[in-house]
Amino acid sequence: MKVLGFESSCDETGVALVETRPDGPPRLLAEALHSQVALHAAYGGVVPELASRDHIRRVLPLARQVLADAGCTLVEVDLVAYTRGPGLAGALLVGAGVAVALAAALGKPALGVHHLEGHLLSPFLGDEAPAFPFVALLVSGGHTQLMQVEGVGRYVLLGETIDDAAGEAFDKSAKLLGLGYPGGPALARLADFGDPAAYALPRPLLHSANLDFSFAGLKTAVMTQARKLGPNICEQSRADLAASTQAAIVDVLVAKSLRALEASGHRRLVVAGGVGANLRLREQLDAGAARIGARVFYPPLALCTDNGAMIALAAALRLQHGLADGQCDGAFDVKPRWPLDEIAPIPQETTDA
Repeated sequence: MKVLGFESSCDETGVALVETRPDGPPRLLAEALHSQVALHAAYGGVVPELASRDHIRRVLPLARQVLADAGCTLVEVDLVAYTRGPGLAGALLVGAGVAVALAAALGKPALGVHHLEGHLLSPFLGDEAPAFPFVALLVSGGHTQLMQVEGVGRYVLLGETIDDAAGEAFDKSAKLLGLGYPGGPALARLADFGDPAAYALPRPLLHSANLDFSFAGLKTAVMTQARKLGPNICEQSRADLAASTQAAIVDVLVAKSLRALEASGHRRLVVAGGVGANLRLREQLDAGAARIGARVFYPPLALCTDNGAMIALAAALRLQHGLADGQCDGAFDVKPRWPLDEIAPIPQETTDA
């Protein structure tokens, strides 16, 4: 079975084609991605209306590119998948509308996919797929969550952020340091030249009894320190503050993830989402997991950001496990706010958009 997936939840337009296999996880046949970073850079963040308009321009050319790269025609597609939520409402509607219209024209089923489930399952596209069960750290610009994963569609929330997500902490701190957009990668690059122990920044909820996160206080501490250093901050002090900020975020993520492994008894940790590409986070998670006899699985670096491959994969795995049936009557909706634990393990309902 071939699944064509569309991702348009925020500022990346992604299309991909995956194929199911009877003896293993689905394999990626082709994928294409367009990032809107240059479009939004002048505004210092994502402008929803501009994002939606750009998705409209990009989605069909990307779909044609994917089919050509895979040597596949539309009639060979068995299922069309799309990101149903969460995300920006207008952006989601672009991908959903194109996917459902295409499915209806082909007489094929369409399936709405949870964006975070796509991230969570994306390591199955790596060279070595993790086995169930495992603990998952979903860490991106808008989400920071720890999930216990017993199987496809079987998710239990262990902890989540009570305010800013880790990705927001990276981006907002980068803005305070005068760095460009997107801020997280810019801060990480600058941190390579700084001293992570230069400034004593807080690690919120590091020693709390639960597995929740909080990064708003860290952002405030970075702002306070940046103001102390003044507008004429030297480049070394800027790099030191970037390194100290990154260290504080990573320390919390690593400590909570290892605590979740120990509490659950699992020895496999899956890390997914854009922040999962952070090299310092990967280094410390790998080292910490090794100390307790655990192992960490990541998606390929190219698939850490939002992409169509993870959406096509999640749809294929759900169908393989009998957790969802596609629909082809042209009805669909999007869910800008959609907790991951609400989707499991029942098939999704649809309503008219």
